[in-house]
Amino acid sequence: MLLNSLLIQIATFFSVGKFPKAPGTVGTLATIPLWYLLSQTGPLIYMLVTFLLFPLGVMAAQAYENHIGKHDSKEIVIDEVVGFLITMTWLPLTWQSVVIGFLVFRVLDIVKPPPIRQLDQKVQGGFGVMVDDVVAGVIGSIIMQLIYTQTNWLGVQISVLTSN
Repeated sequence: MLLNSLLIQIATFFSVGKFPKAPGTVGTLATIPLWYLLSQTGPLIYMLVTFLLFPLGVMAAQAYENHIGKHDSKEIVIDEVVGFLITMTWLPLTWQSVVIGFLVFRVLDIVKPPPIRQLDQKVQGGFGVMVDDVVAGVIGSIIMQLIYTQTNWLGVQISVLTSN
């Protein structure tokens, strides 16, 4: 009972998902402080926590689905939490990173280009709730790394090519 209650809280990111308008967007916004804190710990802890949140999110989403009897309720936002953290992996701590990363992830999550849409429609259960956002996060991370290495839009630019 206590474990189930905790999983339900995790699924809604401690009730953030119960926000009446655009809970996925609000859930992503609510993840920004977590991203900031995890970014302070270094890449190993950041990746470990993000990695562990995936199976926890699968269990939490499944518990919430069982609780309300509906697949992929908008109230479940742990998938947005994990997807956004993946999008923001290895990025500088700048306001530009947050804004662009937020927009990239939300567009991918809302528009659901292939293969995200197919995963969203075909995979059921807690895994199905999580997997489309994880793929959106991976695609978002690739986009953000390209922006980071090829532009100065994130407030800094790294050089991936060395000159002679």
